[in-house]
Amino acid sequence: MRIGVIGCGGMGTTHYLSLKALSTKMNIEVAALADCRKEYLEKASSYFPEAKAYGSGMELIEKEKLDIVHICVPTYLHASHVVAAMEKGMDVLVEKPVCLTHEEGKQILEAEKRTGRKAMVGQVVRLFEEYRYLKRVYDKQIYGQLKSMVMERISGDVRWGFEDWFHDEKKSGSVVMDLHIHDLDFLRYMLGEPDHFDVRAAAFESGMINHIITTYQFGNIFVTAEGLWDVSPALKFRAGFRACFEEATVVYDGEKSPSLTVYKKDGTVETPKLTAEFERQDDTAGINISNLGPYYTEIKYFLQCVMDGKPIEAAPLAEGVKSVELALREWEAAKDFVKRHPYINQFQ
Repeated sequence: MRIGVIGCGGMGTTHYLSLKALSTKMNIEVAALADCRKEYLEKASSYFPEAKAYGSGMELIEKEKLDIVHICVPTYLHASHVVAAMEKGMDVLVEKPVCLTHEEGKQILEAEKRTGRKAMVGQVVRLFEEYRYLKRVYDKQIYGQLKSMVMERISGDVRWGFEDWFHDEKKSGSVVMDLHIHDLDFLRYMLGEPDHFDVRAAAFESGMINHIITTYQFGNIFVTAEGLWDVSPALKFRAGFRACFEEATVVYDGEKSPSLTVYKKDGTVETPKLTAEFERQDDTAGINISNLGPYYTEIKYFLQCVMDGKPIEAAPLAEGVKSVELALREWEAAKDFVKRHPYINQFQ
C-alpha cells in the first residue's frame, strides 16, 4: 500500500513517525512526501530515503499514484487538498479541523460521495485511552448516570506555525477551530448534539479569539469546556476532564502519571489500568505533542479499514464536518460576546 504525506511540519512529523513505526508491522510504504520548506522535506526524507519528494501537496497529488494520502498542511488548505486527492482516487486521512467553512464542508462531502473514496478526520482524542475509558463507563453506566463534566484544553501561544498562520483567524479559525474543537468533537461523539450552549470568550489584542469557555446542556447533563491559547508561549500544554457520575467521579490530568483516577462514592480511589497499543515519547515534531501512541492507533485503524474495505466509524468525514459546524456556531457566539464586552480585552 503506497502512502503519501503532505505537510512535514509539526503534525506531519507526528504522522510520518507513526507510519514509520507501523511499516514494521503492516504492508505499507511511504512513497511520497511534500512540503514547501526544504529543511522539513529533507528531514522527512531522512526517514524515507526512497520516497519521492515534492515542493507542494498539489504537485504530489497530480503526479503520484497512491492508495492513501495524509493531509497535514495548515487548516486553510485542507479542503482543497482533500477534494483533489479523492478526485485522483486516493483515500484520505486529513488533520482536524477538516475545513473552515460551511461551503468547504459541503464540497468535501460531495467529493466523498462522488468519488466513493474513504476519508477519516484526525479527531484523535476519540482514540485516546483516557477518553475511550470515559465513553465506555458512560455508555455502560458503570458508575450510574453522568451528571456533569468539566473539560479543559490549554496551550501557550502558538508561534510555531508556518508564516504564523495560527494567528490569522481566516487560516486557523482561532483557538475555537484549532484547539477547542477536540473537546466539542468528543462531546458530540459521546453525548450527541447539545440542546443548547452558552459562550464566554476573550481575544488577543488583534481581536482574534484566544480563550473560550462554553457551557453545554445535553438533556439533564451539563458540561463546561475551556480552550485557551495563552498570551505567553511558555505556558505548558495541558488537557483534562472531571466527569461526575452518580457513584463516582472520573478525573483525567494529562500532566500526571498515571493520568486517570476514579474517586468512588464510598471513599475508595482507583487507578484504572489503561493499556496503550503503542507507547513512544518523541519530541521530534517540535510542537505540544510528544506521545505518539494515540496517533499510531488512529493511523493503524484507518489503514486497516482501507485494507479490509470496512467503513470508517471512529471519525468519519461527516462527523468531522458536523464538529466544524458546531465550532463555527461557537466561534460566532465568542466573537459576539467579545464585541459586547470590549472591556475584557483590556486585560489580555
